[in-house]
Amino acid sequence: MVKLKRWSGNPILAPSPDRQWEKEAVYNPGAILHQGKVYLLYRAVGDYEMYSSRFGLAVSRDGFHFERVSDEPVFEPGVDYDKGGCEDPRIVKMGEEFFITYAALPRPPCEYGDFVETIRKLREDPLLPRIHVFSHTGLLRSSDLRNFERIAMITPPDVDDRDGVLFPEKVGGRYVLLHRPTEWTGPEYGAERPSIWLAYSTDMRHWTDHKLLFKPEQPWEAMKIGAGPPPIKTPEGWLLIYHGVDENFVYRAGMVLLDLDRPDRVIARSPYPILEPEEPYEKVGDIPNVVFPTGTVVIDGELFVYYGAADKVCCVATAPLNELLEFLLKFKK
Repeated sequence: MVKLKRWSGNPILAPSPDRQWEKEAVYNPGAILHQGKVYLLYRAVGDYEMYSSRFGLAVSRDGFHFERVSDEPVFEPGVDYDKGGCEDPRIVKMGEEFFITYAALPRPPCEYGDFVETIRKLREDPLLPRIHVFSHTGLLRSSDLRNFERIAMITPPDVDDRDGVLFPEKVGGRYVLLHRPTEWTGPEYGAERPSIWLAYSTDMRHWTDHKLLFKPEQPWEAMKIGAGPPPIKTPEGWLLIYHGVDENFVYRAGMVLLDLDRPDRVIARSPYPILEPEEPYEKVGDIPNVVFPTGTVVIDGELFVYYGAADKVCCVATAPLNELLEFLLKFKK
């Protein structure tokens, strides 16, 4: 069985007590390799009472050691659909521009429950129910990852829909989006639990042809699944790392392979997770027992997977890309 190997120096980013906006948690970073450097656009929380998130930026020359580029956030909540918070960014680069999908909250998380009390109780009992926060998927454009233009809210306004992830290039002349509409469950949707869907667009604003891509199958992903980092193009297909949640609220990472020309077709899917909470920084934090992959880069054939651990810190784990693909292809559909 293939597993990702954690870096011994994890976590790569931790909360900064000297900066009010990121003194409580930094996690779930989007990642991109640009001009020989790895950039992380990470989610930051400054206080538990509001629990509203914004984005910071860090950079590395080797993919392991990161430095923050600014004492201030690079992106903050603003318009109606994200005034409550901006969470879990994913990055792709098309041409000379970066495109970032993110969970956009129209209301701050504190309006859904007491996060201070919830976090305290979860440290005593990890099996307690979580607070569910309504969100959309927003889309940003940037030329430098420091200045951003809001393009649109790209998921339906009446649906709780996050984990929106773009493919890094057009397929068949159209943009492709993965997303996870929470309410699209039941017999009419073909899935009993929240699942990963696929949609297409010609302008990045209007998305059509929504199709169920795949749904939970294994016990470790029985409660729900969602896309992780943007798919990685390989000769064998699009490699997608995704997260799965079990009935005890444990988050793990799995992988599937999608057809290069027909990304709505699953070629192979591993029944085993490639990363699961094992280290103290993954098992103990603001939300226990979480590994949440949101970014990848490939350096000299090595896949770097960046993930949030226990909703508290940023971490990285690696594996040879060819070994992951070789293992995954043992489970062809």
